[in-house]
Amino acid sequence: MSWFESLILGLVQGLTEFLPISSSAHLRLTAAFAGWHDPGAAFTAITQIGTEAAVLIYFRKDIARIVSAWFRSLTNKAMRSDHDAKMGWLVIVGSIPIGVLGLAFKDHIEGPFRDLRLIATTLIVMGIVLGIADRLAARDEAGGKHRAVKERKSLKELGVKDGLIFGFCQALALIPGVSRSGATISGGLLMGYTREAAARYSFLLAVPAVLASGAFELKDAGEGHVSWGPTIFATIVAFVVGYAVIAWFMKFITTKSFMPFVIYRILLGIVLFALVGTDTLSPHAGESAG
Repeated sequence: MSWFESLILGLVQGLTEFLPISSSAHLRLTAAFAGWHDPGAAFTAITQIGTEAAVLIYFRKDIARIVSAWFRSLTNKAMRSDHDAKMGWLVIVGSIPIGVLGLAFKDHIEGPFRDLRLIATTLIVMGIVLGIADRLAARDEAGGKHRAVKERKSLKELGVKDGLIFGFCQALALIPGVSRSGATISGGLLMGYTREAAARYSFLLAVPAVLASGAFELKDAGEGHVSWGPTIFATIVAFVVGYAVIAWFMKFITTKSFMPFVIYRILLGIVLFALVGTDTLSPHAGESAG
């Protein structure tokens, strides 16, 4: 991998990690369209450490409060009813599905799941799901002529059941094209949570999963065409860009619809199917060095 490739892929990772459009799919597609080798699951997992570092800094007050309350709850029974302590446990509970399924399907994640036809399918299907979830949320928020405004749930109402559902939604992102934020935010909206609550828990839930995945894949960073220098450079680029995207996205979702992302996903999926269907692009483009 060249330094130029790592710069572009780092920019793509930072721009797409927190938007509901799938960073893993865009890394895969960027390499395929440019005629580069597929950067691979290991490169993706490691560069995600950079974007998760951005999450740690952006949500540092929330995370510090949650971690502190969780540790105190281990020895202080009175703290176990504290909202932040509960959030600590719920993040752990919500992280179980992706940890178990990630290990169980590791070979598929690094192989068959990276087929461009599957990516096109998940882009379209999850785009439709996000669109439906967004529409339901908008209807509750706006009300109507014969329908009162419906109050949506905040994170204070999050329990073990919903935490696990969020976790299984996050696990779907093991398939490129699904999108971690897209799946968890869609799940949250369908369960009746506000946009801000769904996005906030989505970002917090990603921290242990991404850091664990990145650490697990570190051993593969020097294998194949992925080398330490370009990979670290891409991770730093992803961190800087990712922080800016988080700040923008958290403001965007308070007043705007997810429909632009829905339309983008569906159009990209259709274009990808057309390119593969006309043999303009191989469904396995770049995989030879993956």
